[in-house]
Amino acid sequence: MDPKTVAAYDQRAPDYAREWQHQAPPSDMYALLLRHFSPGPTVDVGCGSGRDLAWLSAQGFDALGVEASAGLLTQARTRHPEQRFALLSLPELPGLETGHYQNVLCETVIMHLPPEQIAPATRRLRELLRPGGTLYLSWRVTPEVSIRDAAGRLYSTFDKRLVREALGSVEVLLDDETVSVSSGKRVHRLIVRA
Repeated sequence: MDPKTVAAYDQRAPDYAREWQHQAPPSDMYALLLRHFSPGPTVDVGCGSGRDLAWLSAQGFDALGVEASAGLLTQARTRHPEQRFALLSLPELPGLETGHYQNVLCETVIMHLPPEQIAPATRRLRELLRPGGTLYLSWRVTPEVSIRDAAGRLYSTFDKRLVREALGSVEVLLDDETVSVSSGKRVHRLIVRA
């Protein structure tokens, strides 16, 4: 992950967690997850405040949340003490078992990676899936050039073909660009099955 982005989340973790908790629920994403995810080990990569991990668990998924920001992880553990969390970072995600997960969720995270780390991170997310497993991957669309917001968070610009090529041979279930119901930001969503 981009160190300045992680530092920005660490410094304002309570504010970000509060903001996400008060956003409209991502009902569009939840509907897609219910349609495409199936029972089995599930990991939420970049789980932030733990909101979506708690939702996954409430739906019966055996879910683990991983997060690169220690500050956000503290918020997640405080808000959802019954859930399982780990401090891990893309692109490596050390400690997560290759080929173990039925479902991998990575919602609006990879745009915080430097462009040269996006393909390795995508390959790693794909490697986590067991045969027949499903990956939901989305990122905030940043047109033209990579930018940093006022807090210092990186929003990388990249072509979706970079992600598609890094995934290798998969079944594409969804590939679209839309406005998120929760954040109101333009996002690209990709759902694939191993």
